[in-house]
Amino acid sequence: MFLEKLNVAHTAGKLNFYGTHKHLTDNKAFAAFLAPLRKKKWYVNTKRPFAGPGAVLAYLSRYTHRVAISISRLIKVDENGVTFRFKDYRIKGRARYKTMTLGCNEFIRRFLIHVLPKGQHRIRHYGLFANGNRAENLKKMHELLAVPEPHDDGKTDNTGSDDAATQDELACPCPRCGGRMIIIETFEAGCQPRHATIPEGIDSS
Repeated sequence: MFLEKLNVAHTAGKLNFYGTHKHLTDNKAFAAFLAPLRKKKWYVNTKRPFAGPGAVLAYLSRYTHRVAISISRLIKVDENGVTFRFKDYRIKGRARYKTMTLGCNEFIRRFLIHVLPKGQHRIRHYGLFANGNRAENLKKMHELLAVPEPHDDGKTDNTGSDDAATQDELACPCPRCGGRMIIIETFEAGCQPRHATIPEGIDSS
């Protein structure tokens, strides 16, 4: 089905090819390119992760919470273009670390490939707390549970020890949802965090 949709997009002229792949603009060349893929049997890998769910979360977070290229990989920018470091996975050892220089226009083009189209998100939230209907759902839940809605000013009445504890927990609310946020590290722009994984029980969204 994916190959069929890809072929429809190609026929409609919605696919662009550059560099060594520019010849794929031709219908016959594109059909020949897809031919081996139609014979291949695709399987979904459903094995349990070796290091557990935490390792999977750490792996995915490197893609969902980082940009296309980190500042630490940029070496210089001048009239010749942008020079940066990259890793050639076909080579073993230290020789796999190389540098590349691209023209500014080409560097920007490759960078923008990683920018999602308008309306698409890297991480999608479903259910009651989905962004599209979160406000309405929360209001409906408060009505069904017969509990008052929280105040917009974020102030909490100090009527008991539980309220005081809640106020302490929300001393640093999340700037996105206003919920409880735990700061595990603060680092300056362009620096790499020391924590490679997200502690268990902390919502990273």
